[in-house]
Amino acid sequence: MAISDLQPNTSASLDKVEVTDKGDVREFSRYGKLGRVCTCTIKDDTGTCELTLWNDDVDLYNTGDKLKLTECWVKEWNSRNQISPGRNGKIEKL
Repeated sequence: MAISDLQPNTSASLDKVEVTDKGDVREFSRYGKLGRVCTCTIKDDTGTCELTLWNDDVDLYNTGDKLKLTECWVKEWNSRNQISPGRNGKIEKL
């Protein structure tokens, strides 16, 4: 699958994307637990989208990394597709 094929409210797998930008890490509190989140921009030959990294994943991936995303969740946020590993998804560094 390619970034241009992503549809909101579906799961998706991307074989090879590159992190082109990593945003600031933000901390949050939910149900009394602290967490961290970061939004990255990823690209392939067909376009770009946002990748949301949560908690431990925030420290694992950086600008320039090539990634494989498996069974991640796509949603629309601020009129842009955003992909996140969610509960069942997997991110691998290539």
